[in-house]
Amino acid sequence: MSVSVATPSQPPQVVAASRSTFDRIRMAIGFELLGLLLLVPISSVLLDKPALQLGGLAVMMSLLATWWNYQFNLWFDRFYLQPRGRQIKTQPERLVHALLFELGLLAVFLPLTAWYLSISLLQAFWLDLAFMLFYLVYGYLYHWAYDKVFPPPGAPLNPVSESAQ
Repeated sequence: MSVSVATPSQPPQVVAASRSTFDRIRMAIGFELLGLLLLVPISSVLLDKPALQLGGLAVMMSLLATWWNYQFNLWFDRFYLQPRGRQIKTQPERLVHALLFELGLLAVFLPLTAWYLSISLLQAFWLDLAFMLFYLVYGYLYHWAYDKVFPPPGAPLNPVSESAQ
């Protein structure tokens, strides 16, 4: 689906339609649920902490991250992709997207982690950094796979090679 946009002095341009609210909610919830299913058991074993304690922190972080995921992807699409008339990110843009997303979360999660686990800000930083690295790789792969399974509206069926975009 695409929309024609015209101004009095310029001819109409075709702008790719955005993902629906349902699609964005499905993307965000799927991201968080799968992330929790992977992260809680792994971190419980690696940190030798009870899964319930880490699970509680993970659920709080997940709720914040779900909101951030929805908002960040909406903003990224609206202010970065749509002005360029497309919905698909290039590989370098996917990397920038994942880095900016994780840096935004780190700013919120650092004090939350220190408080909830009764650890120093430095310890919380290292733990959050480990979580961020996990989610950096996971987020890149998840969003790539999501775009393959649920292509954005108007995405070509046989897109040009992603490396050429």
